[in-house]
Amino acid sequence: MPAPVEPRQIAGVKLNRVFIVSLILVAAFGAWGLIDPEGMSGTSLGFTTFMLTSVGWYWLLICTGFLILAGYLAFGPYGHIKLGGDDEEPEFSTVSWIAMLFAGGMGAGLIFWGVAEPLYHFRAPPGMTGETADAARVAFTLTNLHWGLHAWATYGVCAMVIAYFTFRRGKKPLISTPIESLFPGITGQRLGEVANVLGVFAVVFGLAGSLTMGTLQIRAGLGELVGTPLSFGMSLAIMAVMYATYMTSTAVGVDRGIKILSNINMVVAVLMVVYIAVLGPTAFIFETFIDSIGSYFTQLPALAFHLLPFEGLQEWTANWTLTYLIWWLAWGPFVGIFIARISRGRTIREFCAGVILVPTLFSMFWFAVLGGAGVYIELFGAGGIAELVFQDVTRAFFVFLDFFPLGQLLGFVALFLIFIFLVTSADSGGFVLSMMTSEGNLNPPLSYKLIWGTLVAVLTVATLFSGSVDVAKAMAVTGAVPFSVVLLLQVVGFLRAIRSERHEAERSLDAADEDAQPMSTTNAGGL
Repeated sequence: MPAPVEPRQIAGVKLNRVFIVSLILVAAFGAWGLIDPEGMSGTSLGFTTFMLTSVGWYWLLICTGFLILAGYLAFGPYGHIKLGGDDEEPEFSTVSWIAMLFAGGMGAGLIFWGVAEPLYHFRAPPGMTGETADAARVAFTLTNLHWGLHAWATYGVCAMVIAYFTFRRGKKPLISTPIESLFPGITGQRLGEVANVLGVFAVVFGLAGSLTMGTLQIRAGLGELVGTPLSFGMSLAIMAVMYATYMTSTAVGVDRGIKILSNINMVVAVLMVVYIAVLGPTAFIFETFIDSIGSYFTQLPALAFHLLPFEGLQEWTANWTLTYLIWWLAWGPFVGIFIARISRGRTIREFCAGVILVPTLFSMFWFAVLGGAGVYIELFGAGGIAELVFQDVTRAFFVFLDFFPLGQLLGFVALFLIFIFLVTSADSGGFVLSMMTSEGNLNPPLSYKLIWGTLVAVLTVATLFSGSVDVAKAMAVTGAVPFSVVLLLQVVGFLRAIRSERHEAERSLDAADEDAQPMSTTNAGGL
């Protein structure tokens, strides 16, 4: 009698429940966006606006709690624990590790907002008069709040939970694993499947929103540099090239594709920011950097719980601070699983330093260079960039580069950076989606990567119909709303597991000490 064919497989793709449900729901949203882009855009904007204005305190408490938790794990009794075996060494060098996590985390966003956000807050700070010295200081403090420790602590906690259960406990690298440890049996399995589907949603929507913003900025850059039209057709052409590139990189794999692209991009990004720092107002830039460090870290305890309700600025907080915080939550499952994948063999203390502190300091330097030079132009130069930020934020960075020698060449370098950052994000995102829907396979089949890479591209095209940065931001954070509950359950499961490990280690040490103790004097006298 012939062996039965393994069920639920089509063309080599294992059709597990998480894969089927996620595929149907994401495909339905993609079709909705293509058929009725205005309806999808309006729904996303309305939903996210309601969640940000109604329960803003919830998002701030979650992300601030993650920052406090990360500090405790790094400097507390668990800092020495390895995310892997006790004798295991890291898979990647420290430089490649940081380059990959940085490129996957927020690379393209730093270019998009590097000049624009400090200038936006400089011109219109919340509850203050704009374009003053105080407004400039507040602008950098707020920018660092949005892109600093809160963002990377969110990524770090998401990644640490997955890395601990995967490499320390030998479990599957899935969002559901910590939850199943909390609720053993069929209940945990069902909750875990729901958690995995919600994680897929968060990743897909977060990627689609970010790819949309990046595509719009590339389109604006090409318009500034070579005069291409700012049309939907141009957006489609850019997205098509990006799709072909990240699919090629996906086929190569993490060890070669993402690693090589990330290293190249980090070198080019560092060279560009150094070029601007040296040829721009150097002294002003470094003074801005040092001043912003002091302002940010001294005000961080208050800012971590700052919602501006008495000033009537809840809408500003929702549009900026809370949108960023929920954005990092949306990217949490994607960046978290990817960072976990490349962080095997690191101690928790080393992990926190590399994932949270180093990228935060680099982000602060990045904004001090780009934003500092922009503020200098507004205060002491020709100005005009801040006004452009309010008119068309996608063009601001390229107009800013014209103030420097070889500005057009810098513009093409910036286009290259944005493009490769987006490719690495889409590449690593496709990898994570494939892993999440293939029951935690650390080397998922290429067919999974092709399916999810294509669906992300479809949803991005649907979002591009609007041509709006606000809609792109709304899409990016939509998936984080339900996923936040999953993330809290993950943290509870992680804390219970790591505490249990510590207690087991202490009991083992106590037992070893008892075995090593000499016989009591009573027994010795009885011999």
